[in-house]
Amino acid sequence: MPIVTLTVRKPKSPEFKAMVLDAVQAALVAAGASPDDRFHRILELDEQDFRYDPLFPDVRTRRTGDFVLVEILLGAGRSVKVKKQILAAITERLSAQRFDTENLMVCFQDVPWENWSPAGGRVPHG
Repeated sequence: MPIVTLTVRKPKSPEFKAMVLDAVQAALVAAGASPDDRFHRILELDEQDFRYDPLFPDVRTRRTGDFVLVEILLGAGRSVKVKKQILAAITERLSAQRFDTENLMVCFQDVPWENWSPAGGRVPHG
């Protein structure tokens, strides 16, 4: 059950946000997530509330106001290989939309299965 959070600077169009979320969702589905497993949120912040360095670390072009921080919570146990597949799929889809993927940072967080309760206080994997 991936949970996806995008953090972006205001203002972003609905099309921009959909482009990024759709790329992330397609990559997760390609890696084995259910197409119905969609729990996404967008944090759209003012410039003073979302600060980032334009070049650190090892950015090939300067980050712009279109920089996107993607945080993906995953159930523990996903291999590095799977995470690299997800990253490759996200960047491939965004590049096809002419998005500069140097404006993309992705952070995976592995959450132990006993720490998930998708509904009703039930812990399905605990």
